[in-house]
Amino acid sequence: MNSNEIIVTDRDKVMRAWQNSMELVRDFEVYSKEVSDRSTAEAFARFAVDEGLHAAKLRDILLSYQ
Repeated sequence: MNSNEIIVTDRDKVMRAWQNSMELVRDFEVYSKEVSDRSTAEAFARFAVDEGLHAAKLRDILLSYQ
């Protein structure tokens, strides 16, 4: 292994996935309030909930690394 190589651990990957998931929750919530089409707004709202479940699971996994 090269001493200058940066090692990305499993925890690092889970952390990044959790951060991405949390960002998607926020984005979908915002989109659900901004779009004018009701069915699209409802879809974005459902996506936010679904992604929130992903974020919660990733958080649990992340906490298990501590």
